[in-house]
Amino acid sequence: MKKSINAIWFLNLAVADFLFNIFLPLNITYTAMNYHWVFGAAMCKLNSFLLNLNLYSSVLLLTTISLDRCVSVVFPVWAQNHRTTTLACLICVVDWVVGLFMSFPSLVFRDTATHEGKVICFNNYSLSRNTSDHLQGVMRHQTVNIIRFLTGFVIPITIITVCYMIIVFKLKKNRLAKSKKPFKIIVAIIVTFFLCWAPYQVLNLLETQHDHISHVVFMIGIPITTALAVASSCMNPILYVFMGQDFKKFKVTVLSRLVNALSEETTHSTLAQRSFSKMSSMTEKETALL
Repeated sequence: MKKSINAIWFLNLAVADFLFNIFLPLNITYTAMNYHWVFGAAMCKLNSFLLNLNLYSSVLLLTTISLDRCVSVVFPVWAQNHRTTTLACLICVVDWVVGLFMSFPSLVFRDTATHEGKVICFNNYSLSRNTSDHLQGVMRHQTVNIIRFLTGFVIPITIITVCYMIIVFKLKKNRLAKSKKPFKIIVAIIVTFFLCWAPYQVLNLLETQHDHISHVVFMIGIPITTALAVASSCMNPILYVFMGQDFKKFKVTVLSRLVNALSEETTHSTLAQRSFSKMSSMTEKETALL
């Protein structure tokens, strides 16, 4: 794809997912060995850090994409004059810095310990194993999880929902949508985000009151809700890239170049290029609202 604002959003999303996937084999091994961590304390910290960096950077980038689309629809003239790739890069830097800040507690509090003959990788908010530091550890635990719940879920889901509701209102008011496809994609984005992230964030919030909730709930729930949260990364390409205008233009361009490369006759190559250029133009018109 050419260097565009959407390409910058999608590239940063891909980088966030790639960083997590590098360490995915460690998580698979940890789960397969019935939660016995054999990679040491440093890798325990780094693995958790990258997991959270992926989760929260993705959330921030998805929120940024929603705001960008909303501004483009509501303030088209301003967006045309001020919506630049340089500004998009700066916003991405801010998203990554905030994501790093939200993930930093993993480097501080993540630790390993031997429990029932197995080495576990866990959050040691007391920063020690002394019972005297338990109260201070509980306060740290609550502070970290509440901040993550607000900045990683409540604020993003509110912004995303409001932005897409504004877009829907604008499309209906000006009758810009020729089909129901844009509305279906908007609903899919909001519902997918909520279903993937709500269980994970709610369970993390409940974890601050773990003394009043059965340990079995967290033992069963944390792996499932974490898998759901990570699954949102699998949905991002479908909802934001493959259904969008840039990817379809990219696909047409690739096909055009393949035809030109494989063609033996100049005339045939020229006709093919014109044909695919026409396809590209039609595709752009059909998907301009996405």
